[in-house]
Amino acid sequence: MCGIAGFIGQYQSATDCLSQMASAIAHRGPDDQGVWFDEGVGVGLAHARLSILDLSPAGHQPMQSVSERYVMVFNGEIYNHNRLRTELESITVRNWRGHSDTETLLAAIEQWGLEATLKKTKGMFAIALWDKQTQTLSLGRDRMGEKPLYYGWASGQFVFASELKAIKTLPDFNNAISRDALALYLRYSAIPAPYSIYENLFKLEPGSLVTIRPGGGKIEKKSYWSTVDVINHGLQHPFKGSASGAVNQLEIVLKEAVALQMEADVPLGAFLSGGVDSSTVVALMQAQSAKKVKTFSIGFDNKAYNEAEHARTVAQHLCTEHFDMYVSGQDALDVIPKLPDIYDEPFADSSQIPTYLVSQIAKQKVTVSLSGDAGDELFGGYSRYTLASNTWNKLNKIPAPIRAALGAGINTLPAGFWKGLLSPVDFVKSKPDKPYSMGDKILKASALLACQTRREFYEKGFMSHNLNPQDWVLGAKSLAPIFDALDFSQTTFLEEMMALDMLHYLPTDILTKVDRAAMAVSLETRVPLLDSNVIEFAASLPLEYKIHNGVGKWVLREVLYKYVPKELIERPKMGFGVPLAEWLRGPLRDWAESLLDAKRLEEEGFFNVSLVRQKWQEHISGQRNWQAQLWDVLMFQAWLEKNK
Repeated sequence: MCGIAGFIGQYQSATDCLSQMASAIAHRGPDDQGVWFDEGVGVGLAHARLSILDLSPAGHQPMQSVSERYVMVFNGEIYNHNRLRTELESITVRNWRGHSDTETLLAAIEQWGLEATLKKTKGMFAIALWDKQTQTLSLGRDRMGEKPLYYGWASGQFVFASELKAIKTLPDFNNAISRDALALYLRYSAIPAPYSIYENLFKLEPGSLVTIRPGGGKIEKKSYWSTVDVINHGLQHPFKGSASGAVNQLEIVLKEAVALQMEADVPLGAFLSGGVDSSTVVALMQAQSAKKVKTFSIGFDNKAYNEAEHARTVAQHLCTEHFDMYVSGQDALDVIPKLPDIYDEPFADSSQIPTYLVSQIAKQKVTVSLSGDAGDELFGGYSRYTLASNTWNKLNKIPAPIRAALGAGINTLPAGFWKGLLSPVDFVKSKPDKPYSMGDKILKASALLACQTRREFYEKGFMSHNLNPQDWVLGAKSLAPIFDALDFSQTTFLEEMMALDMLHYLPTDILTKVDRAAMAVSLETRVPLLDSNVIEFAASLPLEYKIHNGVGKWVLREVLYKYVPKELIERPKMGFGVPLAEWLRGPLRDWAESLLDAKRLEEEGFFNVSLVRQKWQEHISGQRNWQAQLWDVLMFQAWLEKNK
């Protein structure tokens, strides 16, 4: 894994600027750095290398093609690059300089062109390619958005980089914070593509290419892969086989994906939580490995958030070489000051904390770690899918005006009334390490009663914080994420929810969280479930093979049960979280109070001070639970403090 950066423009010391860009993202590639600059046209490329394939100087970047027509910097892995080499060798004799996938990519681009090459690849990547013949710079990102890529304008120059911190090293960087993107962030706890926290800087959408020429001109953007097209194709051409046939075929497809992603010239392992997804990946790794696979998990002293015991049980059954580490609440709290730098722009999924900690543990033993991410989105694993579907089906039988009136009525009664009325329920359901508030849940759910469509119901109730961001962010207007325009009305509600999460939650939250946390410690992560064959097969599976009798990931579970006994897996899902609500009332209270100080908020001028202070007071008093909304604000405030 690596970091890439560059620009089109003229700077007083261009190579120094490029070196500084590479140094800013050295955590993504600590093994080597390189720069290339064409003074005649003012195009520069920079690279920070984490050596995974071909550790020799033959893998150094920026790399030129054999004909010297192309110069490229590449971040990622092409898992099928050896197969591409074989195909290229069948066309003409090749004198390879080394065995890196970067060299393979350049040869393939010379043979087939950039877009055709990317369609042939299986991998994760962000690419910048300078074509000397056409005088064009092309940027490309992998199908699902595993690897980040920012681009846009800073100080009048076209720039790009794996992370914003590289762009900010350029002279006279002064891009304003985008209040509109900040408002969008408060809805989703992350900023979806194509937006970024800065004006005039953007994220390249997954599966996309952009091309630009020096001297200005319009950026040309195109899609070489469409998740929507894959989903629609699967719905129109469903798998016709039996349930057992689906299980057997999925096992074959997953085995191949896992085998491809186990190729590396450095130590390799896997994250293991003991859940369905990671256990399946590890089981298929161990089944195809002659030696014990290294597996990693993290344990907490808070039992409500601890999955380490389950992970160790699965590891023992599979005979992996397992490493786990138990961390205290203080260990997790100590990560918080690092988050603004790790995540580069505001990001507020609190599971970022344990993700960083388990990455630290893995890095002590390996350079590459496979993960089980994407199983929930592909195979219907989130419990919210059936909850949302069942609830909407019941609510939709009530006329919308009556539902809206009922919701308004509930909200006229103060939170204290509901807390007092439902205190017996809270007493029964609360645990010492996990307080419960039925009144808070009722008040939040009441706002959903006025929803007119199932899409609105899922978006407001499960995809985002149900708030009006313009009430929170001063001077902001509403921005529409790209997935807002997509129409899945011809699918079932369950299929629509899964599609929306594939397009938004997975790349915007999950993949961002894992990439930044792992790369902060120079650990490469790989996601076998995002192999294109796996995605396409999952899209073709009938819904009843995914969610069966209310149980999600049925077909994936059946694959896993061939390797691990059912009783080791079936247990309530914990999630990968931290007791954030209580931390904000306890050990984080002073830190939060400083960032949410009324005078400070007024001087900075981004937030509605009275609203933020109201939510804070309601939270610390125990009257309401606003942990998610407050964490969003706090992560922005901490980021702002770091990036002033």
